[in-house]
Amino acid sequence: MSGSPTYRALVVTASNRAAAGVYADKGGPLLVEGLAALGLAVDGPWVVPDGDPVEAALRDAVAASYDVVVTTGGTGISPTDRTPEATRRVLDYEIPGIAEAVRAEGLAKVPTAALSRGLAGVAGTTLIVNLPGSTGGVRDGLAVLGRLLVHAIEQLRGGDHPRPADPPDPAGPAHPADTGRPTAPTGPTAPTGPAGSAR
Repeated sequence: MSGSPTYRALVVTASNRAAAGVYADKGGPLLVEGLAALGLAVDGPWVVPDGDPVEAALRDAVAASYDVVVTTGGTGISPTDRTPEATRRVLDYEIPGIAEAVRAEGLAKVPTAALSRGLAGVAGTTLIVNLPGSTGGVRDGLAVLGRLLVHAIEQLRGGDHPRPADPPDPAGPAHPADTGRPTAPTGPTAPTGPAGSAR
């Protein structure tokens, strides 16, 4: 929309093997493309090893005042999956509903989506969302973010909740008698004078 602010997003990929060049990062570029399609100005992906480097990347992003940081990878239950722990150390508060919505989106297709431990929350004025590392998990996360991300950022920036317009009354406008308001005269009124003055 013309005149609307352009929000800044950063994508961080958490993967020991992708960071070491063992294989190419696929989730990160997909996430960049999806966020750009939502109208955000997107940087990244920053590809970092699991664990403490994720926390460092998040802190750098918050210091740089990104509106949103979306991570991919490291949300499962393997010994190296430490993105939720790294994220929790950065957050000021969590928004559980976003992470729950991402898991629910995946569960409709893949039962193992329940094993994702991804978090979502706010650090300073930056929204942080963890997504799984698989391309399917990224697509599920983008589907959820497409429905709420811009509104969430606007709320963090102090925006008001949208108020839907009142629907028209199917019965039509109320009759004045139904509202308690006095009715106006509908025609001329014969003049009156002192009693007995009529000729």
